[in-house]
Amino acid sequence: MQSSPSAGPAAPKLLTALALLWLAGSALRMTILAVAPMIPGIHDDLHMTETQVGLLVGLPMVMFALAGIPGSLLIARNGAVRITIVMLFVIAAASAARAAAFDIWTMYAATLLMGFGIAVMQPALPTLVRNWVPQHATLGSAASTNGLLVGVAAVSSLTIPFILPAVGQSWRLALVVWTIPVVVAGLLFLAIAPSDRPHSGSAVSTGARRWWPDWKNPALWLLGLTMGSNNSIYFAVNAFLPDYLNSRGEGHLIGAALGSMGSSQIVASFLMMAAAQRLQRGAWPYLLFGIMPLAGVFGIVLGAGYWIVAGAILVGFSLAVTFVLVFALPPVLSAPDEVHRMAGGMFTISYTFAMIIPVLCGAIWDLTAVSWTVFVPIGACAVALTVLGFFLSMRAASANPAAVQGDS
Repeated sequence: MQSSPSAGPAAPKLLTALALLWLAGSALRMTILAVAPMIPGIHDDLHMTETQVGLLVGLPMVMFALAGIPGSLLIARNGAVRITIVMLFVIAAASAARAAAFDIWTMYAATLLMGFGIAVMQPALPTLVRNWVPQHATLGSAASTNGLLVGVAAVSSLTIPFILPAVGQSWRLALVVWTIPVVVAGLLFLAIAPSDRPHSGSAVSTGARRWWPDWKNPALWLLGLTMGSNNSIYFAVNAFLPDYLNSRGEGHLIGAALGSMGSSQIVASFLMMAAAQRLQRGAWPYLLFGIMPLAGVFGIVLGAGYWIVAGAILVGFSLAVTFVLVFALPPVLSAPDEVHRMAGGMFTISYTFAMIIPVLCGAIWDLTAVSWTVFVPIGACAVALTVLGFFLSMRAASANPAAVQGDS
């Protein structure tokens, strides 16, 4: 449905919008988590310690924290579509550059550039949801999240059994393979995405010049810390599960555990596309699915064989549910022309928190030389996700419905 010039930026048809949101979402995590199944090979080739592994996983979060607000500014000045296109190509180029890393420092440099591209692009997705599908905001958010999770699951499920054998077990070539979908997404955005730059003099144009987050808004902090707890668990489990299983002599379960965790997220994300609207403002999903990652961690640590895989499934499914719920809330908790401000602040807070946890996990393992201790901070994050999510749901339930459709 096309908007009139006075109404703001043109909107694509619903199916086109959902497809583009799905593609953009798939690019947000695919290149980051492509390294998880290849950690043992990267670890050996670049002679990394466990703390350095944690830092490799945590570095994108550094950029997510630092570049989220500049991303909000760039979106306000240039439009979400233009920024998404540019950053898709930045992500692809930086991800491919990691394949040429000859030591840990060149790997870190390419990872930082990749993280910058993702960080700038992230606030664009809630903005595109608001601009393109304002009457289907939850569906649009669920579509982008589904794309994100399908991308993650594809990396987790396909890398070990298919991609690595196809490229001669070369982690470098495998990284290049996983840049191809990002390039395709960028080309499709170039071909079919309409411009979303606000028309001069419109209300959106006036509001878009406001880009600095409102740090006094309690909802912003609840969003950021809840999202941060979710991300911390996911990135830390992906970073350390392969080495943890190797340390227990169960390295043959790495592919099954990571693949099952990713597959469970796909199932959860499709279920959430149908149920997110009903669950979004309820407290019970956080009370149930927020604490479920802790049960999964116990399964990984105390279990053996395929009980470990079952624990990974619990972690993946529950994190997908809570991620969809939180990711859909910036358009609910902010005015229509300030979604990028809320999203930029949310990502800054969440990744400032999330970038610390993997490094802390690795440091605890190195200091204690006891492998299971790597999961202690992860369990604490599950408790935080439950408590913070409960209070966030209370805030969302009391949000003015008019803010979702129009003015607040």
